Amino acid sequence: MGSSGNISVRLDDGGWLMTPTNACLGRLDPARISHLDNNGQLLSGDKPTKEQFLHMAMYEERPQSGAIVHLHSTHSVAVSCLPDVNPCDCIPPLTAYYVMRVGKLPLVPYHMPGDPKLGDAVRGLAGQHSAVLLANHGPVVAGKTLEAAVYATEELEETAKLYLLLRGENPRGLTPEQVAELEARFPRD
Repeated sequence: MGSSGNISVRLDDGGWLMTPTNACLGRLDPARISHLDNNGQLLSGDKPTKEQFLHMAMYEERPQSGAIVHLHSTHSVAVSCLPDVNPCDCIPPLTAYYVMRVGKLPLVPYHMPGDPKLGDAVRGLAGQHSAVLLANHGPVVAGKTLEAAVYATEELEETAKLYLLLRGENPRGLTPEQVAELEARFPRD
């Protein structure tokens, strides 16, 4: 993974742990992880990711979420660069696990990394979606736990890969009835 993304976890006291800016996700040093208070002020560790506001926007709209994963993963970013994706749902429901872990994936218009306006754009969608795809940038995925957010991010990346492999074909996706049945039986946070 390298330094291609950032992760945060909500603490019981209302604060957060967040990967520091320019951290290599494969080599995180626990002493350097940013510990933030409930107002987002740094208590210890290194300076948090420059996209701290992105995490805060997701948490504000998703009080049930305990963790957020944001990556610049290859296949998801590739989908975010396509000119003809549905901005309300970038990846069709190709697999049951994608529907169960991600659901609909809206596309957030492009903003430069670190631009606070990106937080506002995400805030407008995060209340209805546990994951969003930032145009030309990558996914932001919330979960009840870090494990749930990671699994959903992995499922999103694998389904993005399937979507790209199937472009130009006429894939058999799940029907609206099948999607509704999955959503009723396996609600996301």
